[in-house]
Amino acid sequence: MVFAQSSPCDVLTTRLTLDEYRAMEETNAERHEYRSGEIIIMSGGTVVHSAIASNLLIYLGFLLRDTDFRLYNSDLRVWIPEYQCGTYTDLMVVNGEPEFNGNRKDEILNPILIVEVLSPSTEAYDRGDKFRKYRSLASFCEYLLVSQTEPYIEQYHNLDRNSNDRWLWQVHSHLEQGIVLHSLNNVEIPLSEIYRRINF
Repeated sequence: MVFAQSSPCDVLTTRLTLDEYRAMEETNAERHEYRSGEIIIMSGGTVVHSAIASNLLIYLGFLLRDTDFRLYNSDLRVWIPEYQCGTYTDLMVVNGEPEFNGNRKDEILNPILIVEVLSPSTEAYDRGDKFRKYRSLASFCEYLLVSQTEPYIEQYHNLDRNSNDRWLWQVHSHLEQGIVLHSLNNVEIPLSEIYRRINF
């Protein structure tokens, strides 16, 4: 069986059925993305990558603890029906109960906010095709791309929930700034918390 790295230039020559992929993911130590039968190895994270994702989870978890919003880390997949794609996010938030893909308990259909901590091997995909796939989810309305090499976060917010082509782009690059998360009822998170104990 041949798997591809996440580089867009790799050619995938072996395909798995969805059932074969899911069975593999339940027992495999590595994580893989499923793209219409193609299996892509997810690159491993760094200490900084993990720390940033943990900072976000801890801080947002505290802010949202008495709300209907639910946070999930990279243990669960997002399932994107239009593209027959299952992928892992660094962080996602659901409003209310999660909607699962059929009888699966590991594939969520209704994230409203998705956060990706950028890595050199996946940055182009996170910005391009992956974002396009996420936008096909009716619930999805906010996206954060977080740099791990400098204090720099790109925020995309859908201005019109009835349309998928009116996204506002905003950059946050100062530790003194805060990011207002529109999808979470305008909860604000300081960049200094996202980058807490990160040395550049």
